[in-house]
Amino acid sequence: MSGRTWGVLLVLCGAIFLEGIDIAMLNAALPSIRAELGLTTGELQWVMSAYVLGYGGFMLLGGRAADLFGRRRMFLLPLAVFLAFSGLGGLAGNGWTLVLARFVTGACAAFMTPAGLSVITAGFPAGPHRTKALLVYSGTGGAGFSVGLVVGGLLTAADWRWVFFAPVVLAALILAAGLPLLPRTEDARTEDARVARTRTARTPPTEPAGARPGCGRPPRTHLDLPGALTVTGSILLFVLAVERATHAPPVQTVAALAASLVLLLAFVRIERRSPAPLVRPGIFRTHSLVRANLTGALFTCGFFGFQFIVVLYLRELRGWSAPETGLAMLALGADAVLAPVLTPRLVRRFGNARVILGGLLLAVLAYAAFLPLGADRAYAAMFPSLLLIGIAFALAYGPLTIVATDGIDPGEQGLAGGLLHTSFQFGAALGLSATTAVMSLGGPDPLTAYRTALLVPVLSAVLAVAVSPRGRAAPVQAPRSSRPAASSDHAPQQPLARKGTDNG
Repeated sequence: MSGRTWGVLLVLCGAIFLEGIDIAMLNAALPSIRAELGLTTGELQWVMSAYVLGYGGFMLLGGRAADLFGRRRMFLLPLAVFLAFSGLGGLAGNGWTLVLARFVTGACAAFMTPAGLSVITAGFPAGPHRTKALLVYSGTGGAGFSVGLVVGGLLTAADWRWVFFAPVVLAALILAAGLPLLPRTEDARTEDARVARTRTARTPPTEPAGARPGCGRPPRTHLDLPGALTVTGSILLFVLAVERATHAPPVQTVAALAASLVLLLAFVRIERRSPAPLVRPGIFRTHSLVRANLTGALFTCGFFGFQFIVVLYLRELRGWSAPETGLAMLALGADAVLAPVLTPRLVRRFGNARVILGGLLLAVLAYAAFLPLGADRAYAAMFPSLLLIGIAFALAYGPLTIVATDGIDPGEQGLAGGLLHTSFQFGAALGLSATTAVMSLGGPDPLTAYRTALLVPVLSAVLAVAVSPRGRAAPVQAPRSSRPAASSDHAPQQPLARKGTDNG
C-alpha cells in the first residue's frame, strides 16, 4: 500500500479510536456525573443510551448518505459537529443538557462511521489487504476503548468535564489531517449516471413516445428522511419501553411497545415504496449479512450490559476510585493488541465464521464465570473473565465486519456498514436498558441486583452463538486480478488513489 493509503487508514483509525475513547471515558465518569448532577440510575442510563440511540438510530441514514453524497463529505462535516457538541457536554449543568449533547454526538458518529468504513471496503481491493485494513481498523477502536478506560479515570479524578473536553482536541487533529488526505469520492449524480450507463449497455432503455433519444435524466439524489425518522422513533420507543418496564404501569409499557411496532411497520412500508429507500429490501437476501447483524446486536448487548454492571459494582459497592476502576477494566482492551496481530492469522487459517464462533463461546464462558459475584471478590478472580471478554471482542468484532460487507456491491457499502453499526448500537442500547431493568428486579440489595443483571450478558452471548455466521465464510485467499460485479445495477469498485469530482 502507498504512503497516502496508509495516511487515509490512519485518519479513519483515528476516528474509530475517537469513538472508542469517547464511550469508555464516559463509563469511568458515570458515578461522578451522578453525584454532581444528582441523577437516578435510570437517568444515568440515559446519559449512556442517548449516545448509542443517536448512533444506532441515524446509522442507516448515515450509511446511505455516504453512498449518495460522498464518503469524504459525510465523514468530515459530522466530525466538525461532533467536536462542537462534545464541548457542549463538558459545559452541561444538568442531566438533560448532557443527554442532548450525547445524542447529537452519537448522531454525528452515525454519519462518520459508515462513511469511514465504506472508504476501506470500497477503496481497498478484496483479499488480504482489505482484511488487514479492517482488522487494524477494528483493533484501533478497541485500543480507543482500552485507553479511554484508563484516561477517563485519570481525567475524572481531576474533573469529569474533562472527559468531554479531551475528545474536542482529538477530533480537531483528525479533522485537520482528514481535509488533505481523504480522497474525494464521486457524488450521487455521477454515480447515478454511471449506473445508468451500465444498465444501458445491457438493456436498451425504453423512452416515452415522442421523446428524443438520449434526453433522459439521471434520477435525483434522494435521501429517505421519512424512513430514517420512523426507524429511529421505533428504536427509541422500544428501548424506552424496556427501560421503564419494571417501574412503570403495564399500560404505558404496552403502549410504547405498540407505538414502536407501528413505526417499524411504517418504516417497512416506506422502504417498499420509496424510489431510493434507506434500506433496499433485497439486501436482506444476503444471509451472511443478516447473521452478522443479528450476532453483532446480541454480542454488543451483552458486552455493554456487562461493563455497565462492573463499573457500578467497582465504584459504588466496592468504593474503588475512578483511576482504579479504569485500570481494572483495562483487561477488556486485549483486543487492541490481538485484533491486528492474532486475528488475521486465525482468519486465514480457519475462516471468519469459525473465528467468530470461538469468540462468542469465550464470551459465554467469561460472563458465566462472573456470575458468583461477591461483596469482596478479589480482583484476581475477576481478571480471567475480563481478559476473556477482551479476547472474545478481538475474535468477533473484526470478522463480523468482514462478513457483513463481503460480497456487497460498492454502491451499497455505506448501507452495509450502516446496517452493521446500527445493529451494534441497537444491541448496546438494548443491553443497557435491559440491564437497568433487570437490576431493579434484584431488590434493594445492590449485590443481588448486580448478580441478577449479569444474566442479561450470559443469555445474550448464548443467543449470539445460536445465530452466528456459518461455514460459508471461508478462509481468506490471495486477491484475484478481477472480480465480476454482483449486479449490473452498481458501479465498479474505485481504488483509494482515484480522485473524483465530488465537492465533499
